[in-house]
Amino acid sequence: MIAALVRLLGLALIAGCAIGIGSQALAQEYPARPIRFIVPFPPGGTLDITARIMQPKLSESLGQTIVIENRGGAGGVVGTEAAARSAPDGYTFLFTFSAHTMNPALYKLAYDVERDFAPVSLLVSVPQLIAAHPNAPAKTLRELVAAARERPGFYAYASPGNGTPGHIAAELLKRRAGIDMVHVPYKGGAPALADTIAGQVPFLFLTAPAGLPSARSGKLRALAVTTLKRSPGAPEIPTVAEALGLPDYEVDSWIAMFAPARTPRQVIGRMQREIARVVQLPDIRARLIEQTADPVASSPEELDRVVKTELRKWAEVIRAANIKVE
Repeated sequence: MIAALVRLLGLALIAGCAIGIGSQALAQEYPARPIRFIVPFPPGGTLDITARIMQPKLSESLGQTIVIENRGGAGGVVGTEAAARSAPDGYTFLFTFSAHTMNPALYKLAYDVERDFAPVSLLVSVPQLIAAHPNAPAKTLRELVAAARERPGFYAYASPGNGTPGHIAAELLKRRAGIDMVHVPYKGGAPALADTIAGQVPFLFLTAPAGLPSARSGKLRALAVTTLKRSPGAPEIPTVAEALGLPDYEVDSWIAMFAPARTPRQVIGRMQREIARVVQLPDIRARLIEQTADPVASSPEELDRVVKTELRKWAEVIRAANIKVE
């Protein structure tokens, strides 16, 4: 009996050593070929620019080519589905932003955000910008809220479209501030920005990197950013929480990396460590901040908590505002 137990313990020890050796070998050998980053939006946007800022240094530190594959469509759904169906071998990653946690309440998806993806890291925090035409009847966000309360349903705001983070940021503000404004959805940020500059719509909710240049040139007036902290790239603009005394108001259009579910933990750990190192490099950090992005580089566990919290939060806002996408 004792001899049998000893044999079993010996086998278990050998198996444990084999697993440990296998894990070490995987970590040492990875990556052995080029890595693909799926960006589920077209080239030229904030997400794509951020991926391309990170790409060279990550490629250098990993010792492999990184290929960025833009697969736009349906608010990020097309590319995200492609990532979910990819082999969990550490050679495909999803490089996406906060619409990842909004889309389950907007679309009928062929994937599950929690079940089909493993979190790797938050990379940066990116605010939405609330802006006004220079002739709009509000020089501050507090004045905008006061005007909207005086004339419910009178003032309009532009966004890049139904169900976009800009639209959802506005609907959350309406709920928290107790105001009513008319949504004017556009087919993208560029036409929404153009019509607000032209005075066709008095107010605008748009991702900060897209709207800030027009605010700095005087074509728009920046009223607030929607993150809890001021953007390091635009520290002069107050947050909604500061401007209105709404400490629970936050819309963070973060950018993050995910892997297909069942990707080895050693691979995820290696990628997260490289991200954490690269975002703190002075030149990379400076370029990210120029995009009004606040470098974060979280752990996988922190990103997982964000996903779980925001899936519930945005489902509630989208349901209450009856937001639909075409």
